Amino acid sequence: MKKLNSYLTFKLGDETFAANVAHVIHIIGVPDITKMPNSPDYLMGVMNLRGQVIPVIDPHPRFNIESQETTKESCIVVLEINHDKEDFHIGCLVDSVHQVLEISEELILPPPELGVQFSSKYIEGVLQKSDKFILILNINQVFSELNISLEN
Repeated sequence: MKKLNSYLTFKLGDETFAANVAHVIHIIGVPDITKMPNSPDYLMGVMNLRGQVIPVIDPHPRFNIESQETTKESCIVVLEINHDKEDFHIGCLVDSVHQVLEISEELILPPPELGVQFSSKYIEGVLQKSDKFILILNINQVFSELNISLEN
C-alpha cells in the first residue's frame, strides 16, 4: 500500500488521532451492528457493507480511553489493514471525524518513547498543530494484533 501525505484526523475521547488516507476506504454513519457472542471488549460485532461482513472495533479500550456514548457525530471509519501480506477491511468506531490534512514528511515528529499513555509501537509519528498534538497511528500495527478473524 502506497503511503500518501494526506491524513484523516478523528477524535477518540479528548485525543486527536490521524490515519494515512491510503488506509481509509469509507466513512459511514454508525449502522446496525450485530454483536458476536463471547467476543473481546473491543470487538463491537459485525456490520454489512455492500454485502461484505466487516468486523467493527471500538478502539477506545485499545488506547485506555473511556468509550463515549454514540452521537450523531460518531461514525465508522472503514480501514484497509495489511496482516501477513493479506489485506482486509475493518470498521473502527470514532467519536468524530474532523478533516483531511496534507502533511509533508518533515513536519512529522518521531513518536515519543516515554511519558505517553499509548504504546509508541502504535504511533507512527506526531504532528504539532497550534498548541495540540495529533498522534499519527500505525494502522497496520494497531489493528493487526487484535484477536479476531481477519477474513474478508
